[in-house]
Amino acid sequence: MIEFLKTIAIDFWLVLSEMSPYLLFGFAVAGALSVFINARLVEKHLGGAGFWPVFKASLFGVPLPLCSCGVIPVSMSLHKHGAGKGATISFLLSTPQTGVDSIVVTYGMMGPIFAVFRPVAAFITGLIGGSAVNLFERHDTHAPPQQKPSCTESCCSHGKKRSRFIRAVQYGFITLAADIGRAMFAGLIVAALISAMVPDDFFADTLAVSGGGVIAMLVMMVLGIPVYVCATASVPIAVALIAKGLNPGAAMVFLMTGPATNAAAVAILWSQLGPRTTIIYLLTVAGCALGAGLLLDVIFRGDISSITHAHGAMLPAWFKTGCAVVLLAVLVNGIVHSRRSKADEPLSGRP
Repeated sequence: MIEFLKTIAIDFWLVLSEMSPYLLFGFAVAGALSVFINARLVEKHLGGAGFWPVFKASLFGVPLPLCSCGVIPVSMSLHKHGAGKGATISFLLSTPQTGVDSIVVTYGMMGPIFAVFRPVAAFITGLIGGSAVNLFERHDTHAPPQQKPSCTESCCSHGKKRSRFIRAVQYGFITLAADIGRAMFAGLIVAALISAMVPDDFFADTLAVSGGGVIAMLVMMVLGIPVYVCATASVPIAVALIAKGLNPGAAMVFLMTGPATNAAAVAILWSQLGPRTTIIYLLTVAGCALGAGLLLDVIFRGDISSITHAHGAMLPAWFKTGCAVVLLAVLVNGIVHSRRSKADEPLSGRP
């Protein structure tokens, strides 16, 4: 038992070390973007119906760092502020699949092909989903604009007289870390458990089939759609699955369906936008994920293991260790900050 726990701890630290330099850089970039891009700016450009708002919603959603209010309430606010159902679904599909932090981490742990393919797939998914909703929801109605902004986080506040640098650091290394801290730890633990418990080539022997491993893709789709895994935390899990023999296409299906869908999002969409829009949303995610997986398996016809860790190996061990320590401190602080914020919520409504 002690040896098993030791193995898990070692695998946990190895994965943390590999992704820490890229995640820290992603936090910094996300913080910088948050100074210039906020929910009010998004609402301004995504109003109205038609193809152009859908295109912009999908394009803006790929790198956009959101406040801790989350993608679902922000998407609902976009609709209340005049964005059509198509643009709302487009934004909801493309935004959670990627972000500047997850793109950088994907590059560091999975190589340039995955790093480019993933945001492109997210953009196309949003474009297809939004266009499909516009096609089948011709009589879309909009709620009247509200005066209250959707986002009240510090990154969206313009009243505080703080420098852009301080606001960027606060959002990137505190607010964003609080958002994904728990999910990141969970992803790292799951990746370590997979490395320790799953035999080598397990997926290659049990799931992969001739023609690209479609069965493996369907299994990953069934697992990914109802369960939420944030875009960045899904990367170490995908890397661990590939190391155990999962084909790249099936890993891509997991990277798309895990962040893009979950039971809570489906329930909210069903109540706010209707069953038809929700069904289009789910079919778009499933269809695009399967198509992306099949295409990626065509691109990767050889052994992916040499590509997966190629970029992490370029960095010196001492640098990755130092970044891992810093990242660990950032994530722990983010979790503590998140708990304090939740503990203070009931007090905020008292007179």
